[in-house]
Amino acid sequence: MNIVEYLLNLLQSGLGGLAAYLAAHVLLCLLPAFFIAGALAALLPKEAITRYLGRDAPKWISYPASALGGFLLAVCSCTIMPLFASIYKKGAGLGPAITFLFVGPAVNILAISFTGVQIGLDIALARILLSIIFGVVIGLLMAWFFRKDDAAHAAEAANSQIFSQKAKIPTRTVVFFLLLLGTLLAGTLQIELFRNVFYEFTIPGGWAANLQNGLDTLIPPNPGLGVEGVSVHGLFLIGLLVLIGLTAIKGFKAIYEGFNPFTYVTLGLITLTLVVASFAVTTADNGLMVGLNGRLVAEVLFLGAIWYLGARYFSNTEREEWLWETWRFVKQIIPLLLVGVFVASIARALIPAVWIQTIAGSNTVWANLAGVIFGVFMYFPTLVEVPVAQTFLSLGMHRGPLLAYLLADPELSLQSILITNTVIGKKKTAVYVVLVAIFSTLAGLIFGWFIQ
Repeated sequence: MNIVEYLLNLLQSGLGGLAAYLAAHVLLCLLPAFFIAGALAALLPKEAITRYLGRDAPKWISYPASALGGFLLAVCSCTIMPLFASIYKKGAGLGPAITFLFVGPAVNILAISFTGVQIGLDIALARILLSIIFGVVIGLLMAWFFRKDDAAHAAEAANSQIFSQKAKIPTRTVVFFLLLLGTLLAGTLQIELFRNVFYEFTIPGGWAANLQNGLDTLIPPNPGLGVEGVSVHGLFLIGLLVLIGLTAIKGFKAIYEGFNPFTYVTLGLITLTLVVASFAVTTADNGLMVGLNGRLVAEVLFLGAIWYLGARYFSNTEREEWLWETWRFVKQIIPLLLVGVFVASIARALIPAVWIQTIAGSNTVWANLAGVIFGVFMYFPTLVEVPVAQTFLSLGMHRGPLLAYLLADPELSLQSILITNTVIGKKKTAVYVVLVAIFSTLAGLIFGWFIQ
């Protein structure tokens, strides 16, 4: 094989992996997750959370509030830093602030839902549970190690009003969030209630089988490497995604100027995409078999309730703020995600599986520490770490070190360490880095032992 053929094969691997990613069931995860993140950022009063993070707040309130704050504020690894700096400088206790810093990116709604769909519910649940437990422990240790400095810091910030501000979360916002969460769960939970087909029909013709054969030739499925290939159903979904992207630029970019025809077209296409993705579709020799299932019914009901509630009980300003925050998350994450998936697909073809198996193929202290170190020096933005982790898994990485990597990646990147240093100082940052490395390694070991 000459160099040109080799490069073409790598390009095919990258594009094939990207196409398979977009065409797979992640659509039912990503689209609702972006809208949930946007709703949390736009409609949730931040004072309802930050008021519980003060140093004088009871520990049984401040630490759980810190742990859940990242989820409720929909923070990712890049946006956690300015929020952390803000609440700390305005008087948050060192312990609660550190817990917020550690847990926030790990329990981000986007990252958790994507992790569960692509890698497994076990990893997603372990990522939530262990990050919350260890985040609270790390915060308590930091508060105890630096209790004198923390007391002095609290005295300096005694005049801040941020922790005395009160705000309630409106009932309509809670219901709206639960409906959005329902679309996510209905699209991702693999249970019989959603999967069972109650009616099936066939779109006749040999075109479907011919098209599927062409897709398999262009993008060969490789279950051994986690490449699902592209189905006819998936091809239609990719087409709808392209249309959404084109109309969203006009529909969401200037959303503060009011809804325009492109806004309604974009929302309609998003709704259509979620409905189409819910069908159970398989290709047969005699045509395309389309099944109606519980997932489809649930998505239609949830989407109808969401649009009704949004139109009836929220103001134009609130709806515009929600769509703008959703669009901001999409602009921030999707380009990086596409590049990350493309690069990860190429890496899957380049990296010898024996390397990963040798370094992190078993659940040992050194294997988990290797996962942590990789997370420090090879930082990936929110969601991009998931396809990278999936690549490692397909090449033979043990699920214990994989969890250690997923915990360390958003916490200990070089840039986050530098920013943390400017906020709390070198000594506290050094202790924090050591604690995160130890507990991330320990999390991987515990999870690895548990699944064995």
